[in-house]
This record gives sequence, C-alpha cells and structure tokens, in this order.
Amino acid sequence: MTGLAPLIQRPRGVWRDIVGVFTDIDDTLTCDGAIAPVALESLGSLKQAGLHVIPITGRPVGWSEPFAQSWPVDAIVAENGSVALLKDGKRYQADAAMRAANFARLQEVAACVLREVPGTMLAQDSSGRETDIAIDHSEFAHLNAAQIAQVVEIMRREGLNASVSSIHVNGWIGGHDKWLGARWITQVLFGRDLASETRRWVYVGDSTNDQVMFQHMRHSVGVANIRRFEAELVHKPDYVTQRERGAGFAEVAQAILMDRTA
Repeated sequence: MTGLAPLIQRPRGVWRDIVGVFTDIDDTLTCDGAIAPVALESLGSLKQAGLHVIPITGRPVGWSEPFAQSWPVDAIVAENGSVALLKDGKRYQADAAMRAANFARLQEVAACVLREVPGTMLAQDSSGRETDIAIDHSEFAHLNAAQIAQVVEIMRREGLNASVSSIHVNGWIGGHDKWLGARWITQVLFGRDLASETRRWVYVGDSTNDQVMFQHMRHSVGVANIRRFEAELVHKPDYVTQRERGAGFAEVAQAILMDRTA
C-alpha cells in the first residue's frame, strides 16, 4: 500500500511510553458484527498491562451499550464522538433539548436520502441511534461508489456532517467527530489533554472515517483490510498490519506490549 510501512518495520521501542489505545470497532475488532476472540483477548491484555482502552465507533448507542459493559475497556465512544458509554451510564456532548431537535431534523434528512437514492435503506441498527443516521452500504445492503457519493452529497447539502465507514454512511449534526470525541472522553475520564500528548496513544482503524484520527494521532495503524479504501485515503495511518480485522488488531496489541517491556 503506497505510503504505508508494514507494522513489523516500526522502530523497536517506539511505543514504550504509550498510555492508551483508541480503536475503531467494525472490521477492526469485528467481522460480520461479532468481535474476533483474538481481538477481545487483546483488549484484555492491554487493560491488564495498565493501558487505557477506548473503542470509538459510528455504531449507535443501543448497539454499543452491552459491549461497553462486557468488554475490558474504559468506555465506548459511539455515534462518531457524540456519546460515551461507561460502566456507570452514558455521557453526551449535547444537552437533551439539542438532541431532541437534532433527532427530528436527522429523520427528515434520512427520508430525503431514501427518496432520492433508489435502493438505499437505513442501517439495521438504526433503532438504537440517538444522535445520527446511518445508511447501509455494505453490511446487509450493497451500494456502489456512485450511490455512496450521492448519499454523502445529500447529507452535506442538507447541512449534516457525513462520513463513510466500512459498512455505513453516517450523517450527524454538530461539530463532533472521532477526534473531538477522543479528546472529550480523555478529558472526562482521565483529566488528560489528548491534543498535547498524542505521542502517548495509538489509534487503530480500517476505513475512511478513521482519517481524522490518522491525521491527528502521532501513532496510528490500519488493519490490513484498509487496503480496500487505499484510493480514498487522504490521511493515512503510519503502519499497516499483515492480517485483517481482529487478527490485525492483535498484531498491534502485541507490538505495544513488546515495546513496553523492551
């Protein structure tokens, strides 16, 4: 993959001072919506080593909530940065009145997309969404590149932010994204300023909606299936794993743990 170095070529010890890991979920930890056992084991190994572990996803609150309770993580930041699922409940970036107003507008835009782009359907997890909408392009439905681009254009025309994950086109209202969500939850949970210490965190992702994290994080890795999006990546990760999805995440976890003991 042009511009990316294999993970095995990273300088040994470069991650010795890492304090935490952010990671995407779909097709980074999971395959077909289920977490790979090796990825779950790796999350636990990172936590046992004393690292902070926070998945950040475009998946909805309803889908993410049980995993925030059962996975060995500090929190899950869902819906592209707008809400965090903690062991003791939820935290939102917007107040209830703003969320209600935004929700109504989001439903109007979703109806517009379904009307204007033949063949589109809402993501099957839409009932659990509180702060965004999602159009399925590769999970249970299939949209071609032109259709995906049209969905993005409509969302942006209607005043939404939009991004494309490995399975969905997400649209939302407000300035949050994965990077701002990561900064927010790091401050809320740990009182840390992520922007001033990006060299002490690693981000792992697999698609174009991870680019904002690739752009801002000092250390970033794409699991091997990111090659699917090679031509669309403006901001690329520093390294790419040999294996795909959860097995690729396990490579990253192993590398971090090796560096911390080097």
